[in-house]
Amino acid sequence: MTDVVEPRSRWRPNALLRGYAALVVWLRWFILAGWVAAAAASVMYLPAPQGGADLEQLVSANNPAVASEVRSFEKFGFPLLSRVAVVQRKADGLSQATQEEAVTRARSVSDGTYTDAGPIKAAVPVMNTLGLFPGSAEDGTTIVTLLFTDPSVTFGGQVAAAEQFVKLHYDADDAVVGITGSVPARVEQTRILQSKVPTLELITVGAVFLIVAFAFRSLIAPLLALAAAGIATLLTIYVGGALASRLGVPVPQETQPLLVALLLGVVTDYVVFYLSAARGQLAAGESRLDAARHATARFTPIIAVAGATAAAGTGALIVADAPTFRAFGPGMALAILIGVLVAVTLVPAMLAILGRVTFWSLLRRPLGARGAEPAPTGGRWWARLLTRRWFALPMLLLCVGGLLVAALPLQHIRLGVSFVEALPPGHPTRVAADAAQTGFADGILSPTEVLIEGAGVAGRQAELDKLQQALAKETGVAAVLGPGTKGLPEGLSVFQARDGAAARILLILADEPLGARAVDTVGRIQRDLPGLLAAAGFDGATATLGGDTAVAHVIVDQTVHDLGRIAIAALLANLLFLVLFLRALIAPVGLLACSVLAIGATLGLTTYVFQDRLGGDGLTFYVPFAAAVLLVALGSDYNIFGIGPAWREARSRPLREALAMTLPHSARAIRTAAFTLAVSFGLLLIVPLRPFQELAFALAVGVLIDAFVVRSLLAPALLSVLGSTVAPPVEEAPAPPQPVGFAPRG
Repeated sequence: MTDVVEPRSRWRPNALLRGYAALVVWLRWFILAGWVAAAAASVMYLPAPQGGADLEQLVSANNPAVASEVRSFEKFGFPLLSRVAVVQRKADGLSQATQEEAVTRARSVSDGTYTDAGPIKAAVPVMNTLGLFPGSAEDGTTIVTLLFTDPSVTFGGQVAAAEQFVKLHYDADDAVVGITGSVPARVEQTRILQSKVPTLELITVGAVFLIVAFAFRSLIAPLLALAAAGIATLLTIYVGGALASRLGVPVPQETQPLLVALLLGVVTDYVVFYLSAARGQLAAGESRLDAARHATARFTPIIAVAGATAAAGTGALIVADAPTFRAFGPGMALAILIGVLVAVTLVPAMLAILGRVTFWSLLRRPLGARGAEPAPTGGRWWARLLTRRWFALPMLLLCVGGLLVAALPLQHIRLGVSFVEALPPGHPTRVAADAAQTGFADGILSPTEVLIEGAGVAGRQAELDKLQQALAKETGVAAVLGPGTKGLPEGLSVFQARDGAAARILLILADEPLGARAVDTVGRIQRDLPGLLAAAGFDGATATLGGDTAVAHVIVDQTVHDLGRIAIAALLANLLFLVLFLRALIAPVGLLACSVLAIGATLGLTTYVFQDRLGGDGLTFYVPFAAAVLLVALGSDYNIFGIGPAWREARSRPLREALAMTLPHSARAIRTAAFTLAVSFGLLLIVPLRPFQELAFALAVGVLIDAFVVRSLLAPALLSVLGSTVAPPVEEAPAPPQPVGFAPRG
């Protein structure tokens, strides 16, 4: 039986690409030395990266909940909300002496008797004893001592002061479970993150090495990939950190592991395409310099456009109002741009230097030997089948249907801002929180403050009681503390301002205070407040909400409102680059629609796993949006890598024939690159914090869906169905080409 002869590519690089490829190869040693020197100089002369801002600290000063807390402090001179607490608990009951000592200890802090309390200015013990705390399920088992510090003290300083206070003034008989609250939880998240980053980097490097080594059956190819990714990572961390410091842009600490994973994965993606092209040329008998020139000319424009598209997509976050997203965008975009610049210069230079050594292996014959590097024939029959319209249409419908089904859980996605619950089970801060919640209610550690302002409101006891009772009836509220509550410490104007112009009420929520259900509860109370004020008889008064849950509600609400402008900016940026690259409109729109379907399926699966199956109280508010923007950007990468070669060939042959010809090669490279990127993102699971688990799952699954479903099946099927209606005009076949005029071999 006669073998089928596959058509040869008719594409030839233009003069500009040939010139660039020749220049990079000629300057190969200078390029290598330049990048090594740049990386060394950045480490030696730029300041070491500082711990970035906590993501949840990037809260706008205009946040209404923050403004309400500031006004409350100004009115009363004493905060009602504490974010650090000492928890004491015994399931069989705390002794009377322990309870009395808690009151005495707190009074000594508040009146200044304890001179060693440091920045702690006051302490208020809350006990579930004799029904003094409404809504508590137990009696005499738990004491939560709320600690109040000067607002200027850092989070770390507040936790250190609390730890010192416990060490000096509590003993074993006091049954201290631990220190907890939203501030200790944030501090512990930072500690966990910093301790896990080195392990994450080491394991990710090892995983990338193994994947690339297996894909190319070489121990040298992965070293080249890691060298390029390592230089890009160093430059991003040091140069990017210096730019952020100079420009005054806060960089969340949460971005560092994500940046490392992104750079290792993305740069390895680009390296894989260069390696694939060079290996093919070397197997055909080309010299190392000609193979490097060919790979450079063939993939540099694709990588440059793909990287610019990805950077524009992530940079689109800058249009958001929420400071959280504005902090994410520039760092991601800068990382990708540095990765592209390193990839399109350093990788070709190293290929020109190493040549066949790059693919050296004991397990196979040298490149260039007959039959040593066959074309990927295993995918040819599948590519031909996929480009037949009678097969492509059912495949298109099957893929679209499957992705839509996977996206269905998005209908009931909920968003929260978790601190304590994001910590791993068994962590001391979470154990202390669980003890407090068992003795009281889930919202005990992060109450919500209702600030009522108006002339004479503090003296209107009957109206305040009526409002307090109405708030207690709101769904999701476990307890209410206010002017009518008995048994609280005396001597403090806790609920009624001395000038009579303000009063405040404390709400204890029934759910985890920063989870999605509590955020929804606060949103509903916010909408109900005007009616509740009117029903209580407060004409002309205003009421606002403060506290962690109220702040979280504003953040989540702002995030949802940002979705529209972020989505439009990201999609338009990606569409623009696709249109310019393909010089078409319908095909880019269709390809971008495929990416949107893949993102919907990814977020639907993430919602199903973490919210529906694992019982989480919603997803962390920034995870779906950060993942969506990254996946749109990376999906455009694979659009360009997968369809770019076919589109280029389609200018000299029918589109279906071009797809059948290029798919086996591009799909194999895309699958290798995508698997590497998915593993890189998936290893974020090493950080035992819930937001990173959600991000790891979403990004890893999203990349795999994009590569193995969308780029391998859906996009080719879509273009095959549309056929000549979207294809570029077929140009006349050029005359048989003369040898490509690169520089002489050396």
